[in-house]
Amino acid sequence: MKPYDTELSKKEEVRAMFDNIAPAYDRLNHTLSLSVDRIWRRRVVRIVGRLHPRRVLDMATGTGDLAVMMARSIPEAHIKGVDLSEGMLDVARRKVAARGLEERVTLEAGDAETAVAAAGSVDVVTVAFGVRNFGDLGRGLAELSRALRPGGRIVILEFSTPTMPVFGRLYDWYSHRVLPRIGGWLSHDRQAYDYLPRSVDEFPQPEEFLTILAAAGFRDCRARSQSFGIAQIYTAEKC
Repeated sequence: MKPYDTELSKKEEVRAMFDNIAPAYDRLNHTLSLSVDRIWRRRVVRIVGRLHPRRVLDMATGTGDLAVMMARSIPEAHIKGVDLSEGMLDVARRKVAARGLEERVTLEAGDAETAVAAAGSVDVVTVAFGVRNFGDLGRGLAELSRALRPGGRIVILEFSTPTMPVFGRLYDWYSHRVLPRIGGWLSHDRQAYDYLPRSVDEFPQPEEFLTILAAAGFRDCRARSQSFGIAQIYTAEKC
């Protein structure tokens, strides 16, 4: 699935989409989730902190929220944030500079399917709300596995589809009816916020995604449901 109906590849369309919505992205994230996304990220940071990493690769870093949170909470860690969108990275760079974290957070353009880190060079890989945008999910996860040292961990935060009948129907109405209207109005890109719920619908369910992680070179693959299944935190160890 792609955000727009063009001849461009998914990767190119995703880059263009995030360039378009970068100025409004943070405000929309926090508004549309009622700031619950901050709670989920803090949980990811706690998981990563218990691993005591020195080198963290934050793939699809976006506007840098997770990278900044990790840098502030894990003082021994250096975080490398990578994202397709220069528009998103511009916002992230301003956050990093405002907090005086330039020596501990580096940011660069790139994607999960190309070599963004040397083999075995990082202790932890994180991805927050980014894996469903990978052009090639299996290849991207395999590349992230390659970047990890043996025994390194991956921690992924991603949207999911709630399975509780009543809550699931309510959330489906909100995500397909309300969210695209508000997101489109504030970002001036309705297609981007139509894409969000559709991309969540198409993303593998937790059990299937754990199987994909295992096929990409991971073991001890686990999923932790967040907020009645609106999101999942996936953790796995490099084989």
